[in-house]
Amino acid sequence: MHDVDLVPSPHGVILDGDPQVLVTWAECRRAIAGAELESQTAYFRLKTWLNQRRWLADRPLEDLAERARPFGAYVESATHPGMDWVRRRVLGDTLDLGFGFVGLDPAQPDLVMPVPQQVLRAASVEPAPWWPTAVVYLERMGEMAAERLSRNLKAPLRPMGDCDVVTLLGSRTLRSAIVKDLADGMRTVAVPMRSRGWLDLTRIDPAFSAAAARLTRPEDRGFDRPLLVTKEEVVIARDDGDLIRHGLEDRLAEVVDLRDVLYHRSQ
Repeated sequence: MHDVDLVPSPHGVILDGDPQVLVTWAECRRAIAGAELESQTAYFRLKTWLNQRRWLADRPLEDLAERARPFGAYVESATHPGMDWVRRRVLGDTLDLGFGFVGLDPAQPDLVMPVPQQVLRAASVEPAPWWPTAVVYLERMGEMAAERLSRNLKAPLRPMGDCDVVTLLGSRTLRSAIVKDLADGMRTVAVPMRSRGWLDLTRIDPAFSAAAARLTRPEDRGFDRPLLVTKEEVVIARDDGDLIRHGLEDRLAEVVDLRDVLYHRSQ
């Protein structure tokens, strides 16, 4: 069903390839992480785990080091790789940063994929020495995104290099540029998907962020509510009811105020 080549054994499943990879039944249970066994979430988590174990075994450590990238994840996201994956939590308890790897999936050479720490440990990969390089890369991409933003503050935020918008919010350089020249040092930002973010929320319906997030695939989803961003913090707005329902139930005024307008008819 999920195009994963494996052979069941008494001790677990053996992934086809060279070298062969044994994934024990205990590791399979860990991959599902408490999801219902017959649920789509369980299928997705197990498929992702098995694929990542195969791809990690196919590459030498030197190649993985070159592919290591920073990756940002919403703290409450269903696709968050786990607390042991976190290398840095941005102040505000909303955004975590950890390792991703670009081109790990041969079919998607430009995709940066987060890999849980337990998958790396099972594959005997210790990425800790690569983190300083990943942080430097993040700030460099944040600087380039800030330069693009300075040319048009109303333009949507877009990915830069191998960093999507969620990851870019982990850059202090970009956050400083977002709140530059604001008296209170704070700006409201909507990032419902990993590929786009909006700074000018005066032109966007309040329900847009929640609706766009729900219509996006979980692995491509950003934040389901607007964010409050300062130089040091990223904080998600409180969940005060169903914004989408309130937006749909918003009615027109019973009395339409049509005022007299003076005009000149052109000859």
